[in-house]
Amino acid sequence: MVEKKEETILEEEVIPAEAETGIKKTNMGGWNPKTEIGREIKSGKITNIDEVLDKGEKILEAEIVDFLLPNLDQSLLEVGQSKGKFGGGKRSIWRQTQKKTREGNKAKFATMVAVGNKDGYVGLGFGDAKETVPAREKAIRKSKLNIIKIRRGCGSWACGCKTPHSIPFEVEGKMGSSVVKLIPAPRGTGLCIQEECKKILQLAGITDVYSKARGKTATRLNLLKACFNALQKLSQVKIKHDQVEPRGIVEGSKK
Repeated sequence: MVEKKEETILEEEVIPAEAETGIKKTNMGGWNPKTEIGREIKSGKITNIDEVLDKGEKILEAEIVDFLLPNLDQSLLEVGQSKGKFGGGKRSIWRQTQKKTREGNKAKFATMVAVGNKDGYVGLGFGDAKETVPAREKAIRKSKLNIIKIRRGCGSWACGCKTPHSIPFEVEGKMGSSVVKLIPAPRGTGLCIQEECKKILQLAGITDVYSKARGKTATRLNLLKACFNALQKLSQVKIKHDQVEPRGIVEGSKK
């Protein structure tokens, strides 16, 4: 019995020590890949996430992103409203709904999470469950599966610094009736956009941008998805080679 206790103590001490190094490979010993991409990544054939995204391959395992982008930050977005006194309320990260049944009211919680490395990669995910913790974990997993690579640059005529602090051109995203338009801004402007959309842009590595929103912007979920859709369209526009250097366009991380 004593030997078994010593083994468990050693395992608990080794795992945190490896986690402090910041290399996710040490924590992937128990990962059993179920897809061909996952097996190639674990074997060392694929070492860069661009090799997966550029081919248009669909990511089906969150561990792939953990392995290739170990330094991801995450942010819970305020998509719900909590009850307050006198009929009022304040914004909350949990969107709570209830279903009336014969047994009583069954509550359900939902949340939205944005992840990114603040250097050209960002993802957005929505998750719901009967409890808050499973809903959060589901949203984090989906945000990693939806990770995208975006273009950054300096597309403002008033700046011309040729550094990737903003976006290279105007782009518009739509979801439902909500439409978000992102406009390049000169250095030092900041993020002139709704607060929750600002968190997505910060995780993407964008520091200066103007924006316009129209439609039913009070629907927070559609507004955030429209902002993410605008970032997706940045990489879908064809760019001439002679425009890359003047606009300081960078795709993904800085090289």
